[in-house]
Amino acid sequence: MFSKRTSWSRAPSRLSELLAQARGPLLDLTESNPTRAGFAEPGLVARLGEARGATYRPEPGGALVAREAIQAYYRARGALVSPEQIVLCASTSEAYGWMFKLFCEPGDCVLVPSPGYPLLPFLADLEALRLVDYPLVRQDGWRIDLAEIDRLFADKNARAVTLVHPGNPTGVFTRRDEAARLATLARHNDAPLLVDEVFADYAHGTLAPDRLPTFAGGTEALTIVMSGLSKVALMPQLKLAWIVVAGADERVRREALERLEVLADTYLSVATPVQLALPEILAAVPGLQVRVRARLAANLAALDAALAAVGTGSQLRRLPLDGGWYALVQLPRTRSDDEWLERTLAVGVLVHPGYFFDITTAGIFVVSLLTDEATFVEGITRAVDSWSVA
Repeated sequence: MFSKRTSWSRAPSRLSELLAQARGPLLDLTESNPTRAGFAEPGLVARLGEARGATYRPEPGGALVAREAIQAYYRARGALVSPEQIVLCASTSEAYGWMFKLFCEPGDCVLVPSPGYPLLPFLADLEALRLVDYPLVRQDGWRIDLAEIDRLFADKNARAVTLVHPGNPTGVFTRRDEAARLATLARHNDAPLLVDEVFADYAHGTLAPDRLPTFAGGTEALTIVMSGLSKVALMPQLKLAWIVVAGADERVRREALERLEVLADTYLSVATPVQLALPEILAAVPGLQVRVRARLAANLAALDAALAAVGTGSQLRRLPLDGGWYALVQLPRTRSDDEWLERTLAVGVLVHPGYFFDITTAGIFVVSLLTDEATFVEGITRAVDSWSVA
């Protein structure tokens, strides 16, 4: 009766089992929902109730006023994008689904980074696609293994290559030379470059000159950039995201946009009120993001202070990162990840084991820097104390 594409295992994970056994309240260092982390903006949400949203005039790519607001958003970031290159959707998850429909047939292969966010396999299953991992090399600062991508294009006949920029959870922005070589590989194999940039606004300090701020300016390959209000404006509940079609030559871009507009017109998934309110929402983004960056910086400093407090002889260390909402901590390999997780839960703290993000190296744990500062300081102090006892 049911399709194979939804036959996912529903057995509880080891993390779920350990959480069920945990006693007492936990300090949650995995929180990534901005509306639960103290960044809700009811004043902006209220703009959706204005009378201007009462009339429905659907446009396949989205309301022009909304696309012009996104154009201004990229202009402020040094990327020249026209409204005609922009198509609205409800979420980056939907954007991935549309890209998979646009470029792939059922059974085709798409290349994805590892480590990576665990949502992509579900989205690929729903489109009956196969995902093949390409590695981000930890020992080389999470560099893209371009030689492996070249091999996989040849061996798997991949239809597209995806990239999360900056990486999630690695927090590393793509180097300019990597971006150029990746685009060359994609174009040589007649494949699009699908770039998820939801965390691109959250560099920690000034981005190094060799790092690329955004792919929205395009590359020599057909480049699809995806982002949205979930992270940019800290409003996942408003369900508005966007797709920027860039790169390649005008003929290829036009073909992609015309097909994408038919897709968008088929779904018409973005509500009118949020489209019309988008100029005001994006105008408020700089002030909203200042608060977030302050939180990220304070929690990153608290993490470093906690690690420094256990002494120079400790095997604990934070892995380098450029930005994003997460930090990775390397623990000694004297215990399994689940044993370390049990020890952390025993002191009342929840963190994510690296394997949640397909990190194959043992002993790497992920903490969210978005957590409110008091909770983070108390939680990371307890966690580091428990980790410092090998």
